[in-house]
Amino acid sequence: MKHLFLAALLCPAIAFSADLEYDLVIRNHQFSPATLKVPAGKKIKLIVTNQDNTPEEFESHALNREKIIAGNSMSAIYIGPLSAGRYPFVGEFHENSAQGVIVVE
Repeated sequence: MKHLFLAALLCPAIAFSADLEYDLVIRNHQFSPATLKVPAGKKIKLIVTNQDNTPEEFESHALNREKIIAGNSMSAIYIGPLSAGRYPFVGEFHENSAQGVIVVE
């Protein structure tokens, strides 16, 4: 019984340590913001919203992530914790215009 009480006390602490969320928008085959600054050593949840009518693929070899985001939809991409540095990403279907970087400080 004592263990259940201690577990109940820890629940708010677990909820408090939720991932940091950042918004990334795809519009006119471009990412906005093109540069996203995030803290080092933290898990990050990217909410990617594709406002274009066509799908786009978020791709980053540096982050080891690939995810297709359907047109007019959103999806979450989890990354980290990351070390300080620059992590480029592209929209694979429109690499000439859909480019960005996550800067970890």
